[in-house]
Amino acid sequence: MGDFGLDQIPDLPLDLYVGGKLVPSSDGSRFDVHDPASGAVIASVADGSVDDGLAAVDAAAGAAAAWAATSPRDRSEVLRRSFDLMNRRSDDLAHLISLENGKALADARGEVAYAAEFFRWYAEEAVRASGSVMTAPSGANRIVVLQQPVGVCVLVTPWNFPAAMATRKIGPALAAGCTVVLKPASDTPLTALLMARILENAGVPPGVVNVLPARRSGAVVSAMLHDPRVRKLSFTGSTEVGRVLLREAADQVVNTSMELGGNAPFLVLEDADLDAAVDGAMIAKMRNAGEACTAANRFYVHADVADEFGRRLAERMGALRVGPGTSEDTEVGPLVNEAAVQKVDELVRGARGAGGRVVLGGRRPDRPGYYYEPTVLLDVPVGAEILNEEIFGPVAPIVTFTDEAEAIRMANDTEYGLVSYVYTRDLARGLRVSEALDAGMVGLNRGLVSDPAAPFGGTKQSGIGREGGHEGMLDYLESKYVAVTW
Repeated sequence: MGDFGLDQIPDLPLDLYVGGKLVPSSDGSRFDVHDPASGAVIASVADGSVDDGLAAVDAAAGAAAAWAATSPRDRSEVLRRSFDLMNRRSDDLAHLISLENGKALADARGEVAYAAEFFRWYAEEAVRASGSVMTAPSGANRIVVLQQPVGVCVLVTPWNFPAAMATRKIGPALAAGCTVVLKPASDTPLTALLMARILENAGVPPGVVNVLPARRSGAVVSAMLHDPRVRKLSFTGSTEVGRVLLREAADQVVNTSMELGGNAPFLVLEDADLDAAVDGAMIAKMRNAGEACTAANRFYVHADVADEFGRRLAERMGALRVGPGTSEDTEVGPLVNEAAVQKVDELVRGARGAGGRVVLGGRRPDRPGYYYEPTVLLDVPVGAEILNEEIFGPVAPIVTFTDEAEAIRMANDTEYGLVSYVYTRDLARGLRVSEALDAGMVGLNRGLVSDPAAPFGGTKQSGIGREGGHEGMLDYLESKYVAVTW
């Protein structure tokens, strides 16, 4: 067990961060944060109420005009300082993520480095919100297009990447000149609160960023979305919750960005470099113990190489060290909570019952905490429930195919379309398959697609809009057309 504790993190807020101040919840409520490695309580955090949510909107609205009027260069410098401060406090952030989320320290350090890059990228993008000027086709006037901040934004983030999902939203919002209320997942509020302190130290003015932990998520977010001053919702989480929030946002016609669920297929064609494919599978499946919307969820492997691929993958996954995320030796930490473990176990049991063959793992270890063994399943039948559900755990179900078109059809046979992975030695074939896959992102001979400079997002019920890249800031800007004659 790692011996890292919250007392080793200076300046960690445990109350709501509203208007640049730490305040208790309006009704005095608090909730506990648990260590997934043991189930023990590690902190008590203020539990925001509906009134607190509206107070945070007040603060964001009050700061909006001044922040929008701040020069792009000054906004850029604030974000650049935020990047620098995140890197200086990277060890604190990584340990905190491991403590409240459970992920292995190596994964947590990777997340912090990735998260900080959004501040650097959007520090560079802040000065590039360019408009345009053209002559109307009739010649009667000029068409001037301005880019202006959309306004007060509500940002709702998940527990699996508590730092990166926050910076991926805060970065472009601040670059565009928007003010925000961040509602972090109640399983992992501590990272968001420490981020608030870092942003404050970087020079973010009071009210520009507000952080509102809350167990009463539905009521609090609904109240904010029905405040006419809120003009933007950015949500990362399940498709089920996304549908609810889209209905809520419709009442005030709030601009929405949705990064929702995934069910990523990982295709291994018969001509693939198996060493490279297994390396990629280890990244795509085992990053954050499989608790990622981009995680490879279904492995479609050509029948000629399926047994060998499965054997090699099981060998690699079986060698991983399982333990508390805060331990330096750990490679696979616990899942986030008891419900997550139960869901994974049910999916594996269902796959076994349907005829899948367990070649590694397949059970919950007998130890405290929310652990599940790294698991590889061969010969999983096409109709198994594990292929339809987002597993969110260290489980790799393998389905065989014999025809490329069949593999593409199975890969696309889902309501989700976030990311797909393809392995083949033939580049032309790989690009042809990539075009045929119905997904917003494709990893071609790569097990990692996330990059702050690239547009992240999906098709179908995996979401609306893009985060990252230049496109990510456009989601926080409105185009204003001015007709003028001179």
